[in-house]
Amino acid sequence: MNLSYWELKNWFSHIDYTIVGSGIVGLHAALRLRERFPNSKILVIEKGMLPQGASTKNAGFACFGSMSEIIDDLKSHSEEEVIQLIHKRWNGLQLLRKNLTDQSIDYKPFGGYELFLKEDDDAFNDCLSRMSFINEILKPFFKSEVFCKEIDRFSFKGIHEYLIFNPFEAQIDTGNMMQALLKKAVANDILILNQQTVTSFDEKEASVIVALNDFSFVTKKLLFATNGFANTLTKTEVVPARAQVIITEPIPNLDIRGTFHIDKGYYYFRNFEDRILLGGGRNLDFKGETTTEFGQSELIQNRLEQLLKEVILPNQEVKIEHRWSGIMGLGSSKNPIVSQLSEHVYCGVRLGGMGVAIGSIIGNELADLI
Repeated sequence: MNLSYWELKNWFSHIDYTIVGSGIVGLHAALRLRERFPNSKILVIEKGMLPQGASTKNAGFACFGSMSEIIDDLKSHSEEEVIQLIHKRWNGLQLLRKNLTDQSIDYKPFGGYELFLKEDDDAFNDCLSRMSFINEILKPFFKSEVFCKEIDRFSFKGIHEYLIFNPFEAQIDTGNMMQALLKKAVANDILILNQQTVTSFDEKEASVIVALNDFSFVTKKLLFATNGFANTLTKTEVVPARAQVIITEPIPNLDIRGTFHIDKGYYYFRNFEDRILLGGGRNLDFKGETTTEFGQSELIQNRLEQLLKEVILPNQEVKIEHRWSGIMGLGSSKNPIVSQLSEHVYCGVRLGGMGVAIGSIIGNELADLI
């Protein structure tokens, strides 16, 4: 790099903490470090023009798990683990709201609903039969019943008559949320450099040499907050998972308000103002969607359009305005990885598709490892 003395002095000299990834986790880690170490020099490195993975690409669900998703989690996690996960997601949402304010993230507590397609008899009956049990294990924390049965009032088609309603669920404006977080980071004297990819690092006795494409610098501590992209440099057990999303053009007289889940959370949709935002379908092609490449697949796009036109808005002419994808970080466990990898290197990754809910708290936990 053709860097001047001034650039070297202000951006790349005497760095205390370098964070890789400027998403929800990375910026909360930076803010927590600023709180703990007021006089430190904190640098955030981001490989994208904007946060690259999912922080600016998610659907804006302030949720902690649908009924069928919780039941599914109980097959691979203990009851205590699942309860702790839900607590962490809920506490993380409250921390995000506290840090950024409901107004800045456009927090709307419309509640959440789970739909069951006609052919999903087993899942529907299983959820109804286990609703009392799930409510019982969550009641000590929420102080009231979380899930209840409601008649479908939205005129969906091809689904069971009853939906499962969760009054604690809400939606946010993802763009507003990340903009508010970036503004707060800059206001707290946190340096953010975009479109810089960390290619390797070399740990020394008292520091870490961080290599970018054509430049390297020294930092005292290195923190990875790269979630779905974590495996490349940290060698942690994180599998990338692509999520595809579509959003419609404005729909006159749209009478759908809330966040909605189908099939254990593999499909999800919500209103955004007078549009429908719909995503998911990874379960149609797990192998193909285990990728760090952004883009769409015909198989999943066709299924999303089918759900939109046959289930969500039947008998309506609906036009799709935009399509995109994001990269999540998953693994064999839903528990995030917050770990010290070596003397001066740390990571907070594998958010399991719940970045909005737990990103803030994982960022804090990552910073508190130091």
